[in-house]
Amino acid sequence: MTKSEAQTRIELIDKQLELSGWNISDPTQVVHEFDILVDLPEGGKEPQIPYQGHQFSDYVLLGKDGKPLAVVEAKKSSTDAEIGREQAKQYCYNIQNQLGIELPFCFYTNGHETYFWDLENYPPRKIIGFPSREDLERFQYIRRNKKSLTQEFINKDIAGRDYQIRAIRSVLEGIENKKREFLLVMATGTGKTRTCIAYVDAMMRAGYAERVLFLVDRIALREQALAAFKEHLPNEPRWPNVGEKVIAKDRRIYVSTYPTMLNIIQDEQQHLSPHFFDIIVVDESHRSIYNTFGEILKYFNATLLGLTATPINTIDRSTFELFDCENGLPTFAYTYEEAVNNTPPYLSNFQVMKIQTKFQMEGISKRTISLEDQKKLILEGKEIEELNFEGTQLEKQVINQGTNTLIVKEFMDECIKDGDGVLPGKTIFFCSSKAHARRIESTFDKLFPQYTGELAKVLVSDDPRVYGKGGLLDQFTNNDMPRVAISVDMLDTGIDVRELVNLVFAKPIYSYTKFWQMIGRGTRLLEPNKIKPWCTEKDAFLIIDCWDNFEYFKLQPKGKELKSQLPLPVKLVGLRIDKIEKAIDIGEQEVALRETKKLQQQIEQLPNGSVIIKEASALLDKLTEHGFWESLNHQKLEFLRTDIKPLFRTVSNTDFKEMRFERDLLEYSLATLSEEKEKALALKAGIVEQVSELPLTVPFVKIEETLVRNAQSNHYWANISDNDLDHLCSKLGPLMKFREQERDGKSQVHLNLIDSLHKKEMVEFGPQHEAVSISRYKEMVEELILELTKNNPILQKIQAGGGIGGDEVILLADILHAEHPHITEDLLRQVYKNKKAQFIQFIRHILGVEVLDSFPEAVGKAFEHFIQTHTTLTSRQLEFLSLLKSVIIEREKIEKKDLISTPFTVIHPQGIRGVFSPNEINDILQLTQQLAA
Repeated sequence: MTKSEAQTRIELIDKQLELSGWNISDPTQVVHEFDILVDLPEGGKEPQIPYQGHQFSDYVLLGKDGKPLAVVEAKKSSTDAEIGREQAKQYCYNIQNQLGIELPFCFYTNGHETYFWDLENYPPRKIIGFPSREDLERFQYIRRNKKSLTQEFINKDIAGRDYQIRAIRSVLEGIENKKREFLLVMATGTGKTRTCIAYVDAMMRAGYAERVLFLVDRIALREQALAAFKEHLPNEPRWPNVGEKVIAKDRRIYVSTYPTMLNIIQDEQQHLSPHFFDIIVVDESHRSIYNTFGEILKYFNATLLGLTATPINTIDRSTFELFDCENGLPTFAYTYEEAVNNTPPYLSNFQVMKIQTKFQMEGISKRTISLEDQKKLILEGKEIEELNFEGTQLEKQVINQGTNTLIVKEFMDECIKDGDGVLPGKTIFFCSSKAHARRIESTFDKLFPQYTGELAKVLVSDDPRVYGKGGLLDQFTNNDMPRVAISVDMLDTGIDVRELVNLVFAKPIYSYTKFWQMIGRGTRLLEPNKIKPWCTEKDAFLIIDCWDNFEYFKLQPKGKELKSQLPLPVKLVGLRIDKIEKAIDIGEQEVALRETKKLQQQIEQLPNGSVIIKEASALLDKLTEHGFWESLNHQKLEFLRTDIKPLFRTVSNTDFKEMRFERDLLEYSLATLSEEKEKALALKAGIVEQVSELPLTVPFVKIEETLVRNAQSNHYWANISDNDLDHLCSKLGPLMKFREQERDGKSQVHLNLIDSLHKKEMVEFGPQHEAVSISRYKEMVEELILELTKNNPILQKIQAGGGIGGDEVILLADILHAEHPHITEDLLRQVYKNKKAQFIQFIRHILGVEVLDSFPEAVGKAFEHFIQTHTTLTSRQLEFLSLLKSVIIEREKIEKKDLISTPFTVIHPQGIRGVFSPNEINDILQLTQQLAA
């Protein structure tokens, strides 16, 4: 039924204002038909018609001081809300002129769609609900007191690296240019969280933000983020504190998992304003999160910052669209290659060892099982001929303990170990399932009983022992033991343990995003002031790849393309609509009526707290119009299929095993109605199989034993009716969860056959392909000089800090030149990447008397100092300096004329002149002259 404007206001808009805390009956809060005085037509002194010279705003929302904060223009529900846009704007400016106050905020709505317009600051945007009085007064305070962001200081103690400063500047400049969505793509380990915290700090100091929400996808990452905010912004109150469940509204920093925040916004008992937060940070932004929890971002009206380590070429289009990134370009990007190749490097490089066993490559069959194991299997009563598994079926259909044993042994032989060379350094084993993880843990315990079960521990997200101080994750991070964390998904992303030196891929990986997130666990370098006894140095880390994942991603760089799947509740409703349509077409009115009633019940159970359901209120209102359900036709069914069916993706709190059984029964009844006999027989066989797997040993199942046995007979299905199917669904549907429990592990074959190594090879991988000959030469030089120092008086004098004469330098040079590996000043300059140092400086450096920076290191330090002392550099200026640093390191010199030609003209057609002021150019020229001197 179409609502008039008055009905729209009473039934929809008034309720929405009340939900946001406004008392619509209190004239000190809400004024209805607010009288606005406007000029009479030119030449008129008296009104010619009633109310001429007056405008009446539908609602004006007042602040605590009694002054108008906002105007709300209402239109009837059947009218496009946009019709009220210019009218609402005019009212705002007229109220400002009439009362001499700050410009009120502007809202226009038809009860289903509401738009918020911060005039002169941002374009209109659609919102879910009205702001509270406290929200509007906060917006007004921010608008009045915010400072310019282009000159805002960035706290370099939080994020001081040049690329971090460039990332923050890019976002701050975007906010100055009225943008509200941003995406930072930064390789794992480059400090995304610290960059975010420094950004939040700058926004709070500049008066742009009072409350910030930091969203993560698991509890361990929430604890990690809370600790980071506590370390870097210790004076900002945080939520949650230990043990807090209900959201507190008096904090500044909020860190939450997606499910927790979704539950909060859907909880009608603890209403949280859609305008509660000023900034929302989305950690690890990728498609899977938005598919499930996207309505969180739809609900809140805030500046949005996405953080991801996913390589740019694999970020899907919808993510770029969400963050308003034009042409697939993020706000800022800093890659793993850039971080590793920086001087000094910001991230650790890695090597890969491929390990593959005989059973992985050739499968398990009579042909591949050893004679000794075949005899053992015969004694156990097993038919060897029946054992025929592909290698890809390991840890799925077949479990072989011998394969796990071999992988653990090879790991212990080849892994990077601690300083004593006995125990492995900190390691993550990535397993395919919890059962697989437990088997690997058990294998460690059996092979290495001397460590009394402390060497390797399983860390999975549903184990409460993992979390909190003293929990398994805390032990792994901060204690000597355990050395090996065995994980299923939980440690794939976000966990920050700098001492990780080994990663074991004990499962196949098909997602390129996850593949790089897993690699990212090991890329962080040690912090010099936080060295732990079990890891005193880290030059690189080792990945042991047991499933040829690196080869897979060479052949399929983006991994396996996941097909989009319809959620089960959406499929169920779709089948019901199809059945109603079929019943109407063949004249089965009773069937159509029965299914229509079920569909109506399903629609009534949609979660009203969901943002998606709120946004669809106008569509759902059509279902309440008189006569909609009495005379369903193809047009109405198409409306249900196109507009209502997709809303069922919001259904989550239900028993999906029961729903799956209901879907199968519904699909069977539709096939029968459509006379698709072969399809119906196949579906019936599947249903009977499910029923047959219900365990009668479970008391709840035992109660329905008669029905369970009958439903497996052909006689039961011979003349089955819709009533019988409904009875079957209501009685056995809730029991399907027991079938799943009973089946777990029973369909797998468990073996303990000796496996052997098929292939083991080192693969040099990653962006930094350092020549082994140079690396080895350097080692040989240092070993030789340290050995000669034991007996050579000249070297001993240098080591003691004494000076030596020219003749001694020449003599020492001759000695070293004559010795293998033929040491010369030119070779030393090449190896140590310093073309200016003298021969004796290299010797002093090797003996630890003098620190000798390589040329790239010296350039890096000089630029870092320059950036630290020039605190107001823009993101473009920082980008120019980063390019200049790279060019100087590559060419080892630069001239003034070079700065106005390529590659600098890529940043601005005029090169340096288009980016810096004359004074700044002089500072940069001084810097380049010093480096070239």
